[in-house]
Amino acid sequence: MNKKKLKYMLRFLPDKAYIQLYYFIQFKKFCNLKNPKTYNEKLNYLKLNDRKQEYTKMVDKYEVKKYIESLIGKEYVIHTLGVWNNFDEIDFDKLPNQFVLKCTHDSEGIVIVKDKSKLNKHEARNKISNALKYNFFYIGREWPYKNITPKIIAEEYIEDETNGELRDYKFFCFDGEPKALFIATDRITGNTKFDYYDINFNHLNIRQHYPNSNKDIKKPKNFEKMIELSKIISKNMKHVRVDFYEANGKLYFGEITFYHFSGFQPFIPNEWDEIFGNWINL
Repeated sequence: MNKKKLKYMLRFLPDKAYIQLYYFIQFKKFCNLKNPKTYNEKLNYLKLNDRKQEYTKMVDKYEVKKYIESLIGKEYVIHTLGVWNNFDEIDFDKLPNQFVLKCTHDSEGIVIVKDKSKLNKHEARNKISNALKYNFFYIGREWPYKNITPKIIAEEYIEDETNGELRDYKFFCFDGEPKALFIATDRITGNTKFDYYDINFNHLNIRQHYPNSNKDIKKPKNFEKMIELSKIISKNMKHVRVDFYEANGKLYFGEITFYHFSGFQPFIPNEWDEIFGNWINL
């Protein structure tokens, strides 16, 4: 049984009990929810105590596009090619040769299509249909996902011609101020790397789940614009992560994440859990 199914089987547990159980598995101690100090503790505190209806549209991969358009403009939003309730509604003849299928309610229901003629529709149907069965909320008790109506969207395929991938630039924002970021690389090869930086693009000695890259990662062309837009998007929120893509010199919004690694991922070295935690004012 995979870890996702096991977590879903525990959906009968109250949120606080589930959080304490999984936190203990990850950290070998219980989460201090009464007086949280670390970043991971505070994320789990916010799951239980900061629940606003508008957060749901911010994590819905379809609805968030309208929200972002209203904040920073349509030019930063990846074009949607279609939206459906289930896989069999998709008319592939109307889609271009390259596109990306995504479920709107989770982070795993994604199929990247670089050549439509080579798409295994059976595998794609199984992956997407299986993702639609789950309420992603129960995996990490991330409240904003609880009331999303699951759908499938197709998006324009984007790739940076200079490096042959689509790098993610993910900004940690606190009360509207970005203070750090990490860059995700090599995801298409299955050998994902995360590299953390301060807001002046100095590399930080942080590892979380994935190793650092051995590449010399250049500062993105639109770095200052990313900072500017992340301030707008994260305004009046205690903490969110705002993600961007840069491809062929153009900047795109990625997503809003309220709970980085669902608040269950240790930092190496551990001191960064406290440093990031100090940036969240509860």
